Amino acid sequence: MAVDTGNQDLQFRDPEKAEQLTDKLESLMDDIGEPVTIMHVCGSHEQAIAKYGLRSLLPDGLTIRMGPGCPVCVTDMPEVDEAVTLAEDGKIVATYGDMLRVPGTEKSLDDAKADGADVRVVYSASEAAEIAEDTDRDVVFFATGFETTAAPTAAVLADDPPENFSVLSAHKYVPPAMEIVAELPDTDVDGFLAAGHAATITGYGLFEEFVDEYETPAVVGGFEPIDILFGLARLLEFIRDDEPGLANAYQRCVTEEGNVPAKELMWDVFETTTGEWRGIAEVPDADLVISEEYSEYDAHERFEIDPDVGGADPLTEDCICGDIMAGTADPDECPLFGEECTPQNPVGACMVSSEGPCKIWLEYGGQPDI
Repeated sequence: MAVDTGNQDLQFRDPEKAEQLTDKLESLMDDIGEPVTIMHVCGSHEQAIAKYGLRSLLPDGLTIRMGPGCPVCVTDMPEVDEAVTLAEDGKIVATYGDMLRVPGTEKSLDDAKADGADVRVVYSASEAAEIAEDTDRDVVFFATGFETTAAPTAAVLADDPPENFSVLSAHKYVPPAMEIVAELPDTDVDGFLAAGHAATITGYGLFEEFVDEYETPAVVGGFEPIDILFGLARLLEFIRDDEPGLANAYQRCVTEEGNVPAKELMWDVFETTTGEWRGIAEVPDADLVISEEYSEYDAHERFEIDPDVGGADPLTEDCICGDIMAGTADPDECPLFGEECTPQNPVGACMVSSEGPCKIWLEYGGQPDI
């Protein structure tokens, strides 16, 4: 397997450079001579692609699909139900702002807050720990996100937090989900644009095993328009050459080894287990749970959490968020999109977060009409 570190001497929003890269994409597609589907695995990639209209610049036959790259979107309903239960039981529940309106089976955290529960928005695990220092009440940090946020959560737990502080972990680990998507029969992906920010923790070398196993090229990419176009060009070069290669197209932030101290701390505090990624599948080794050494801070160990919920809202049965995150459908194919399901009244989690594909498509117009 070839490993290429790429060339990062780029101006990241330079129209002239963008034109050069789109010309290169056109030439590469002519060389390949057949349709190509690339999947990105990051909500920030979808934000940039939609915001800057990058799909309108792509040559005929090149399709960019969304993958399971929005941590809010793949947080499962029972995980939200547990956070709601703790809030209704009188705990202070602190979490990221995007999580408040994610629907659970019957309620969101925002609904619980409206009913009088103490739910607070924080920007970090350390901020949640600071809340615990200033109160005698139990404070639970509802921890979500991928490796990028799991490492800071681990740092807080390893730093002797207050006794009344605990973590309800809904952290996810991306590589196993990429494997599931690669194996789905309806997902025909020729290459993966991997998330640059997660790779700042794990390193791009992590993807060598994936590339070898699935004989599919992968490129770690950044989030500016030129970053994305450059990453796509590297992927098309691998596809043209029929080479399952790995490239680092985000050298200014990502190394082969990643942030070794942060990565070691993350794997000291967390371990992987099988978990349900909302609407996609049960994914082996893709949920991060707190290790035995730090179990005293695990909300699952500290509290009895038994959500009393009935059936899901019938509208959720029509939600295709899982298909969208698996790359087999676009947001505007959902019968609820922009009507019953809006950012103000989300039915599915994909309409909640700033990284949610449905919210992004509603905001920026989705697929270009070209």
